[in-house]
Amino acid sequence: MSEHIKITLPDGTEKEYEKGTTGLQIAASISEGLARNVLAAKVNGQVWDATRAIDSDSTLQLLTWNDLEGKNTFWHSSAHLLAEALEALYPGIKFGIGPPIETGFYYDVDFGDHTLDGSELEKIEQKIIELARAKNEYIRKEISKPDAIAYFEEKGDEYKLDLLEGLEDGSITFYEQGNFTDLCRGPHIPNTGFIKAVKLTNIAGAYWRGDEKRKMLTRIYGVTFPKAKELQDYLTLIEEAKKRDHRKLGRELELFTFSEKVGMGLPLWLPKGTLLRERLINFMKKAQDKSGYQQVTTPHIGNKALYETSGHYEKYGKDSFQPIATPHEGEEFLLKPMNCPHHCEIYKHKPHSYKELPIRYAEFGTVYRYEQSGELHGLTRVRGFTQDDAHIFCRPDQVKEEFIKVIDLVLYVFKALGFEDYTAQISLRDPENPSKYIGSDEAWEKAESAIIEAAAEKGLVTVTELGEAAFYGPKLDFMVKDALGRKWQLGTIQVDYNLPERFQLEYIGADNQKHRPVMIHRAPFGSLERFVAVLIEHCAGNFPLWLAPEQINILPISEKYIAYAEEIKAILDEAGITGSIDNRDEKIGRKIRDSEVKKVPFMLIVGEKEQEERKLSVRKHGAGDLGNYSPEEFITYFNGIISESLGK
Repeated sequence: MSEHIKITLPDGTEKEYEKGTTGLQIAASISEGLARNVLAAKVNGQVWDATRAIDSDSTLQLLTWNDLEGKNTFWHSSAHLLAEALEALYPGIKFGIGPPIETGFYYDVDFGDHTLDGSELEKIEQKIIELARAKNEYIRKEISKPDAIAYFEEKGDEYKLDLLEGLEDGSITFYEQGNFTDLCRGPHIPNTGFIKAVKLTNIAGAYWRGDEKRKMLTRIYGVTFPKAKELQDYLTLIEEAKKRDHRKLGRELELFTFSEKVGMGLPLWLPKGTLLRERLINFMKKAQDKSGYQQVTTPHIGNKALYETSGHYEKYGKDSFQPIATPHEGEEFLLKPMNCPHHCEIYKHKPHSYKELPIRYAEFGTVYRYEQSGELHGLTRVRGFTQDDAHIFCRPDQVKEEFIKVIDLVLYVFKALGFEDYTAQISLRDPENPSKYIGSDEAWEKAESAIIEAAAEKGLVTVTELGEAAFYGPKLDFMVKDALGRKWQLGTIQVDYNLPERFQLEYIGADNQKHRPVMIHRAPFGSLERFVAVLIEHCAGNFPLWLAPEQINILPISEKYIAYAEEIKAILDEAGITGSIDNRDEKIGRKIRDSEVKKVPFMLIVGEKEQEERKLSVRKHGAGDLGNYSPEEFITYFNGIISESLGK
């Protein structure tokens, strides 16, 4: 038996090493500098500890801070270090789970009778850095299930025992570092010394296993970095994010509000917010009209049987509002969690020929999901939201062409709204968990191939994620980076062979036989609420001119010029330019400052000279004076900006 193994690196280079060599040792053989930065190793597609022995021929990618999986390993290890610090400071506490998240990590902790408050976080941070400097190794140990149970029974940690119930003997591992041992699948960084800077960012409550009937644990959020400067850069970014917080700007710009009496997670759109929302809807409707979509309208509720047919009740029933019973025995309705079953029934209202396809139904339909109260967050996580939903019913030979047309529509939306940095995520089935999905393997393979080919044909930058498909079909999700570099999922396109089967949808083909159409689900905005939230934070409330709810503010220097201001406003209203007159008895400097705070794109100052010459003194938000324009010249200038931004 050979005592050597062959390692294939990402560039295709093959190297031979002794059996049992670790990823870290291979890194050192390439470069000591590389070895100092390796956080984990990707062996045959799976992320391992860099210190774990490799015993067979393998592909190997060495992961550093520059790799997403490297960061995740770093932050997962940091969660363990947080737990060690907490156990040292608060003996007897118990631990739930401590995963990495998009930026940083958290750990759910049962502090018993102690209530942790924000004043203690600095002390915990200091303990974490103290432990990190010890450079203790993260040591992986395989352990039998009985021994694992005995360990946590002795500690009296019911949360780890609960987790162990779902694990098979032979698949259980512990990780140790310093004086701390945890039940964990891993992987972890080589030692704690990589962690140079820490900030505990928040304390929240979290029910164990997300179950409101179980105990509320304390969730501690944190973030760590391999360099102190990176933490400072991050904190600067956080401060900028606070200024851009859509909840803060939503209040200041009078866009939306919430009311406890109306209900948590149910936004109320104020006049300016409604105008912004309507502009987005009209923008999308115009684009859809050009692409052959037909507008439809469906109810806010549907019979429970509708969602049982579609499969939504089985998959999402727990996340929906509970069924509404009517006086008629056995009759139940649901607040609509999805629009697609309704659109299937619209398609079924009459027979269709292959010559009619594709049929494209579009609707700004409001849907309802019962999100847990602890998960609600401004407009980004709500219980009632409007989707720019559309469903395309087409022949199998039309799928790729229709999919590409939808990609073009999504990219048009992104360009018009200033989202320039995005990646397309191809979301496929989890091959290890087929029970999560409905439909045949053949249908899934066709759908997945169509998405992969369409994305390649459009030259999109893509990543592939297994297990991220919808239960009824694969999808293409657009991951957009905002002005602060944060990633958001905006826009989704899904190919579905399954709902047409479940609803028995048909068309008569050229052979005069019945055939199943294919269904494409698409929502370039996704949730209108979430899209607006991301847009607010991306542009810090400085909306594109065509979208701004208040595009101009006319500022008369004194009450003598209010009549002239009203004359100007009437002319601009006629040209489709919206805004208001600031007729307060305030100095012009105050009016300008207030308009700047409200982020009004243009201030139009009128006084004696402007009235005599029938002009406007134009001032642009953030840019200052532009000079004098006649109303007609300003309208031409204004429309030119909009035409350029919308690519007209």
